[in-house]
Amino acid sequence: MSDCLFCGIAAAQIPATIVAANPRTMAFRDINPQAPVHVLVIPREHYASLADLAAADAGLLAEVVAHAHEVAVAEGIAGDGYRIVVNTGANAGQTVGHVHAHVLGGRPMLWPPG
Repeated sequence: MSDCLFCGIAAAQIPATIVAANPRTMAFRDINPQAPVHVLVIPREHYASLADLAAADAGLLAEVVAHAHEVAVAEGIAGDGYRIVVNTGANAGQTVGHVHAHVLGGRPMLWPPG
């Protein structure tokens, strides 16, 4: 999609700090981190939401989740715990219309915050 920020990152047209990449997914640091480790994992192919990805390619959805875990291991947060968050839709806080998983960790990720 030509006007999609994350498609531009996936195509190397927009700079990002890439953490890991493979042929179908990639991971890069969030520009507004909410935790000491905050990495986004995306499918390289455009899907607007989690629902769209799940309906179209459940195997790719599984790859995104597996890649998120690999990022947590590589970032050293897998042992103490980490959170994977996928916001779907405006009411959930999705601000980029390309499905992405937030890998968050490096501090206690308790809910509710406080």
